[in-house]
Amino acid sequence: MKISDLADNTGEWLRGTGPESDIVISSRIRLARNVAKYPFLSRANVKQKKELEELIRTKIIDADVAPALSYINLSELSSVDRLFLVERHLISREHAEGEKERGVAFEKSENISVMVNEEDHIRIQVIRSGLELRETWKTIDIIDNKLERKINYAYSSQFGYLTACPTNVGTGMRASVMLHLPALGMTHHIEKVFNAVMKLGLVVRGLYGEGTQVSGDLYQISNQFTLGKSEAEIIEIIEGVIPRITSYERIARKSLIAESREQLEDRVWRSYGMLKVARMITSEEIMHLLSQVRMGVNLGIINDIEMKTLNELFVLTLPGHLQKLEGRELTSSQRNIIRALYVRKRLEKIETLKG
Repeated sequence: MKISDLADNTGEWLRGTGPESDIVISSRIRLARNVAKYPFLSRANVKQKKELEELIRTKIIDADVAPALSYINLSELSSVDRLFLVERHLISREHAEGEKERGVAFEKSENISVMVNEEDHIRIQVIRSGLELRETWKTIDIIDNKLERKINYAYSSQFGYLTACPTNVGTGMRASVMLHLPALGMTHHIEKVFNAVMKLGLVVRGLYGEGTQVSGDLYQISNQFTLGKSEAEIIEIIEGVIPRITSYERIARKSLIAESREQLEDRVWRSYGMLKVARMITSEEIMHLLSQVRMGVNLGIINDIEMKTLNELFVLTLPGHLQKLEGRELTSSQRNIIRALYVRKRLEKIETLKG
């Protein structure tokens, strides 16, 4: 599969279905693993990194972790292509910016990806639409078991799976849920909610995880530590928190409708209008506008646009996707023009089909 083949479609996790999908965009679980008898990548030399990439790539294929799996060597890709894969959540920013031999395997639906030579030798990831942590765990556990039958993992009977970063030692698992919480932000209750979340040992991050800013009212909530708790316990903690947060968000939305319906509708329709007519839109602005319209669709204020379309636009209007669409690198100003044009055409197409 070529990178360009992905540009015409989006992953299953953006389809806007599954439990709590009005607020929960996706559920994701990632497992960090290392090959026994090899040093962590921060200590490995060029020869060892090459050996690891070749070994793991071969074992991924042998293990048959998913049907029609594609493998891409990142060292052979342009910076735009690597950014594109980051925006699709198939690789991390650190993986994109790494050096020498490294790669990623993924299947067509983009539910499953396996990063090779990221921070750890292996990073397995499964991502699904909606609140589906348990199903996500079942899938990734099967993949992990298949790989472990082919690869001798670095494991300690005392500490569990050994990882490059101490915070990943133990299960090596990071479970996260991506949430859309515009009403909590508008009613200034977001900080209170997240302070309570962090007391439970969870962490709140932006759209692309650690070190990224929150935009479009999109937040990722994940476990902070992996040592001392089983995979089931980590999932149970997160699953116990998410329904409370979604409930608070729905209460905040109802409050906004009851107390200031006209102002809310005006905010939503102004955002939709901007998307339909603007000639230049920045990355930051598009996230805000889409967030407002997405809330409007969920509240029944706007009825002629699907959730899947809005979810996709959060990703398809990012810099890497726009440059891939144009087939060339673009300046910030050029991206702002093309972003606005792309959204206008997408919305015009919807109105034509509806008409």
